[in-house]
Amino acid sequence: MVTFKLEGEFIHLIQLLKATDAVSSGGEAQMVVSQGLVKHNGLTDYRKRLKVKKGDVVTFNNHSIKII
Repeated sequence: MVTFKLEGEFIHLIQLLKATDAVSSGGEAQMVVSQGLVKHNGLTDYRKRLKVKKGDVVTFNNHSIKII
């Protein structure tokens, strides 16, 4: 599990995927979210602008990102 230290109140889901190198571009991030390949706290979420906050866990491609 990868950890990501959040500097503000939240980060948008597609920005998190780019920041953690889970995807190579913003376009790829939007595509994987819209295809339902990303889970937020265990549930599939299709919102690209989802506000991910401290304590959340995002899973993509069998890798988890814990927000601290």
